[in-house]
This record gives sequence, C-alpha cells and structure tokens, in this order.
Amino acid sequence: MATEALAGVEPAIRPRALFGHPPGLTVLFMTQMWAEFSYFGLQALLVYYMTQHLGFSQAKSSMIYGAYGAAAFFSPFFGGIIADRWLGRTRSVVTGAVLMMCGHFAMAFEPLLFPALALVALGNGLFMPPLAVQVGGLYADDDPRQAQAFSAYYMGINLGGLLAPLVCGTLGELYGWHWGFAAAGVGMFAGLVIYLRFRHLLPADPPSRSQTQADARAVLTGKDWGNLRMLVAIIAVVVLFRIGYEQSGNVIALWVEHQTDRSVDLFGARLEIPATWFQSINPLLIIALTPFLMRHWAKRAARNGPANLLARMSLGCAIAALSMVVMVVAAALNAKTGRPVGVEWVTAYFVLLTIGELLVIPVGLTLVGALSPVQVAAMAMGAWYIAKFLGSLLAGAMGAYWGIIPATSFFGLGASSVMIAAIFLFFLSRSRAYSTPVYLSR
Repeated sequence: MATEALAGVEPAIRPRALFGHPPGLTVLFMTQMWAEFSYFGLQALLVYYMTQHLGFSQAKSSMIYGAYGAAAFFSPFFGGIIADRWLGRTRSVVTGAVLMMCGHFAMAFEPLLFPALALVALGNGLFMPPLAVQVGGLYADDDPRQAQAFSAYYMGINLGGLLAPLVCGTLGELYGWHWGFAAAGVGMFAGLVIYLRFRHLLPADPPSRSQTQADARAVLTGKDWGNLRMLVAIIAVVVLFRIGYEQSGNVIALWVEHQTDRSVDLFGARLEIPATWFQSINPLLIIALTPFLMRHWAKRAARNGPANLLARMSLGCAIAALSMVVMVVAAALNAKTGRPVGVEWVTAYFVLLTIGELLVIPVGLTLVGALSPVQVAAMAMGAWYIAKFLGSLLAGAMGAYWGIIPATSFFGLGASSVMIAAIFLFFLSRSRAYSTPVYLSR
C-alpha cells in the first residue's frame, strides 16, 4: 500500500518503542485489543443468550448469529468509503467506537436485542478499516517492519478475543447475561479513551476525497488496477475458507455445550469447564504462536528470499480443512457411543484451525495493506472484510442445518469448502498475474 507520503502527508519520524516499532503501533494495538474484547465478549454470549434466556430455537439463533456477523463485516466496505470520502480516518474510528459502545450497553435490555446488534454492526464498519490502514501509515513504503506490524496488530485482535470469553463469558454465565454485555461496553469505552488520549502518536489523516475533489479513477495507474483485481480474487477465495472457519463460534459452541465432556478433576473435586472458555483457545494459541512464526518467516526470508504469500495462504487453508476432518472423526465417535467425547477432540480442532488461520488471515491483511492504492485504502481494507461477511452469512445458513443432517456430514461439508479454497489459492499463487511486493517477505 502506498503510504501517506504519496498523498502529500509526510510520516512523522518517531522514536522506536515496543520491539523496535513506532509508539503509534502500541496505541493501535491497545485500541484494537479493547474493541475486540467488546466484540468477542458479545459474540461469546450471543448464541447461549438467545437459546437459553430468550428461548429462541437453535436454527433461529444460528441464523441471527450468522446475519449479525455478516452485517458486522459487510459494513466495513461502506465504512471505508465513508472514511475515504467524507469523515476521514480519525473521525470514522471515533464515531464507530461510540456506536459500538452504545450497542453493547443496549444489549443489557432484552427488547433492544436487534437495535443493539445493528449499532454494533454499523459501528464496526466505521471503526475497523481506517484503524487498520493507520497501521501501514506508521511506516515508509520500503520499511520491512510493516509486514511484522500487521502480525503484531493481529495479536492485539486476539488478545482481546482471549480475554473476552473469560471475562464477559464468566460474568454472563455466572452472574447474569446483562453483566457480560455491560463488561463488553466498558471494554469499548477503554479502547476509545486510549485512542483519543494518544492520537498525537498516529499518522495525520490524508485529505479526504471530498476535500481534494479528486476522482480516484483518474489517478489510479494500470498497476493499481491490477493490484485491485488480485485483491478481488483473493477475497473471493477466502470466502470459502470463512464458511468453514466461522463455525468455530456457532456450531462448535453448541458442540462444546452438548457433545463434549467438560468435567475435570481438580484437587479431588469434579468441576465443569464453562463452555464459553473454549472460545479462548483460539486467541490464546494465536498469541503464543505468532512470535514464533514471525521469527521463522524472517529467517526463511533471509535464506531463501521473497516468500510466495498466496502459497502460504493455501497451506493454511489445507491445515484448517484438516481441523474439520478431526471433528468428522469426533462426530463419528459420538454417534457410535452415544456419549459426549473428550475435550481433546475440540482442542485438536482449535489447534489445527489456529495454525491454518495464522497462515491465512494476517497474511491476507498484509497483502491488502501492500496492494491497496492510498486513494482508496480504507475502502480496500473494508473490502477485505467482505470475505468475512459472506462467510458468516453462509456459515449461519449452513448452521441452520445442524441437527438436521448428520454431524459427520456437516463437518465434512466445512472441510470440503476450506479445501477448495486451498486448491484455488495454490493455483492463484502460480499464476503469472501474481507478483510479490518487495517487502512482503520480511
């Protein structure tokens, strides 16, 4: 992605901070962490809240869950356009944070379920694209730290995702659903305070298109259009990955609750692990594995030169498909014995899914940041989330068939979808149209 220097805004030279990166990365890391704490706090409770407290059927709850997740990740495309054209990055982030905070607090009131979900979805759309674009704006175009920055930023996302089920989930299950939703709102407020307090450490907003009256179509080069076409192809394929991946918070949550033996012996006492805690396995593994992968990729790049990032994404999809094969086996065992299976099955699922995710999502974010022209950077970042929108929507529709078709067939369909994504990405990686931007192998 072209930096703000190409838009007439010179990036400020700032002292190095956390792990040799600009202090602004820490600000964005913390802001995103608390935003994800609020988002995943609501997500960890939502299906259980609808089925147990509101009395919704499983099929209806799955459809609502899928539609909400789809809306939350379709809105970033339009939020990116609004940020590029009118609001600017800073005002877009602040407006989105306020809307999400209000939505989380509104979840404490049962009649406001759908307005609250709408506020969170709309706020997410305004918040996410410009905040992610500001990560790239901290670095010069040829700075090798930029790719590492997106991996670190993704760790912030998952640190929030790790804490959310433990805090919001525990409050919701033990003390009442409304306490869990209120905790999510407090988390969003904390992120907003951090962002506003340390805004001076972030890059200045480039002029919006409404200020410059510039038409992006007139200034995009042939290379820019080629990069955008490549991004569209990547996004289309990642939809298939998302169809299977998004079941981790939907059907897998129900599997953990009903088909998994969650009891453990602790100091002679028989305790049951709260179902929401299993949602923390994925972010915990991401936080643990990301530094290792960053060091491994840096050493490999030093030895072998630029990496083919689409091939890396293809491998990630194949590993994620294997995680669903594990669930096919677990479902077959459950059907044979008629008893809940051990926690090792769902744990193995999350381990393989997480490794696959780390080879797909942060790498995809890096490609979006590298290939997006600065004139439409927030919009392009918003377009990346279209894959999550479509994947969530289709995953929700697929989840409605849980209990109707055999669990082995259900997980087999998810594995097939992700494996098809792996195959497409493999062939795309070998296409002549694909060329790796210079710093992506760092």
